[in-house]
Amino acid sequence: MIIYKADLGNFRDNVTLNKMPEILLENLRAKGLSGGSPSEVNSWNNSLHFMKDALDDNYFSPKCQVAIEYNIPQTSKRVDFMIIGNNGRNDNVVIVELKQWAKVETVDENCSHLVMSDLRSHDPVPHPSYQAYSYKCLILDYCDDVHVNRNTLIPCTYLHNLGESYRKVIENNLYREWTYEAPAFLQNDVIKLRDFIKQYVHLEASDGSLLYKIEEGRLKPTKSLQDALDSMLCGNEEFHMIDEQVVAYDKIMKAIKDSDKDGKKHVIIITGGPGTGKSVLAINLLAKCIIDLNLNASYITKNSAPRQCYKNLLAKGNAKRMIDLQKAIQSPFALPRIPFNGLDVGIFDEAHRMQKKPYMYPGDDMLQDAINAARISIFFVDEDQRITINDKYSVSTIADYAKRQNAVLHRPYELVSQFRCDGSDGYISFLNNLLELKPTANTSFEFNKLQVKVFDNPVTMRDELRELNKLNNKTRMIAGYCYDWNVKNNRGDWDIILSDGFKAKWNLEKDDHWAVNPESFEEVGCIHTCQGMEFDYVGVIIGKDLCFRDGHVRTNRNCISKDDKSSGIRLRTTSDEDADKLIRRTYKVLLSRGLKGCYIYCEDAPLRSHLKNILSIK
Repeated sequence: MIIYKADLGNFRDNVTLNKMPEILLENLRAKGLSGGSPSEVNSWNNSLHFMKDALDDNYFSPKCQVAIEYNIPQTSKRVDFMIIGNNGRNDNVVIVELKQWAKVETVDENCSHLVMSDLRSHDPVPHPSYQAYSYKCLILDYCDDVHVNRNTLIPCTYLHNLGESYRKVIENNLYREWTYEAPAFLQNDVIKLRDFIKQYVHLEASDGSLLYKIEEGRLKPTKSLQDALDSMLCGNEEFHMIDEQVVAYDKIMKAIKDSDKDGKKHVIIITGGPGTGKSVLAINLLAKCIIDLNLNASYITKNSAPRQCYKNLLAKGNAKRMIDLQKAIQSPFALPRIPFNGLDVGIFDEAHRMQKKPYMYPGDDMLQDAINAARISIFFVDEDQRITINDKYSVSTIADYAKRQNAVLHRPYELVSQFRCDGSDGYISFLNNLLELKPTANTSFEFNKLQVKVFDNPVTMRDELRELNKLNNKTRMIAGYCYDWNVKNNRGDWDIILSDGFKAKWNLEKDDHWAVNPESFEEVGCIHTCQGMEFDYVGVIIGKDLCFRDGHVRTNRNCISKDDKSSGIRLRTTSDEDADKLIRRTYKVLLSRGLKGCYIYCEDAPLRSHLKNILSIK
């Protein structure tokens, strides 16, 4: 969707007469899109005058086309400015990312995609050349038209307020991969920018429908994305399927073929507890749909940590491949922008975490939007992993929503075999019994070779885990949400302070790839950064919200951190029964993250003793 499109002559006139802000606002509202804040209007007014000056040359035919605020399909990303024309040989589209920054600095030597700007003083932002290049890739990945190829789209960025003294920052060697792909033009570079555009645009485009093909063309994965996914999965043991995963996989392939024949919506529900391979199956389905079936498919999950970590695992450190994955692995916040059946296949992992209308969600109902967006919807569900008061969706609610949209509802398929916790079904039964989620009469549990240790000293636990992490960076510490975010809120230097001199910080707020970041071991992860993830060894700090009294494991909602804004456990409107369930489910998730071992420290001494007792640890 494009907010404004006109020929170059009309664009120049509208800018000269200061009509652009009014026109853009009117078009924005007419298309039912959000945006148009005073700051955005101000940026349009300023930046478009600079672009008009750059294009104010008789060399450019007034019949060349201009497009402003192109919303890339199925994303929230908007391309600031495009000019479309012909250079005497080929039709071309020059993409211009516009910035009003007056100051800029690098983040650090490890951040090759990010910079700090004066307009976002606290948060790093993408380097504008990276941003422009990534927009080109996003358009190419799903624009299924032979006339739109890598040579058609030419990205660049124009930082029209940035002085010469900052060139050494914006063109730092750290960013050379991106400035090579999308040159950066600064305050004094208006002639250089004009000459750059002249290389690609001179006459009116010979294909008058080129802009239409970009805006409205059929979305399908391009070969570049297919090849990228294929090479990413090759050799990645984390994504190999076995046993029930393969059975579910074939059932889903049959449903996809059935949908092709009957033309109807299909909804498939896959259930399974922690470690039963739901995410592995989901990633393989994504690859199959895109590589072999040439379908427009997306893996969508509310949890940001799995999204970022899967991108890192699949891309294997290749930054350009990471761009290829931006539309293949998405947040459900993109769903309202996807038209009816805009996706051939939607793969919704951790669907139990989807919510009706979470904060800042641009739609009305996440589950309804999911089924609306995809011709074939695949939902992966574990109702026991609903860990906030707003996690409402279950197998039955998904089935109800499917019926409302007249979708073919397939019989749910359950994954049972345990692939985490050393394949020990007994350990999951032990957790259910310990947390009194599903108590059993049999209390003799087989853990296979899974190492379960209970520590009296949290420092000793951390020391052992640190040594294990040196082997392959697959060991992490995680904790219940009992500890305040002191560092984030400038209340102190530490978040978690325990006995025996243990001090630690919560995982960095902006570190979405905490689970695979080699620098992150010393930070403690929370439920939101580890749900959906797994490690070789995990160290779980059980806070005072879980204790042992009168022969039973009890919960104490009053011990949840006052900084917990997401679970709803502390809310007065949350019943004691619901708060109790959420705390128990949270610890089940935390205690089931380890493939080879789970190390435990409990703040509550009686709970420590109880655990040692039932585990026969002296």
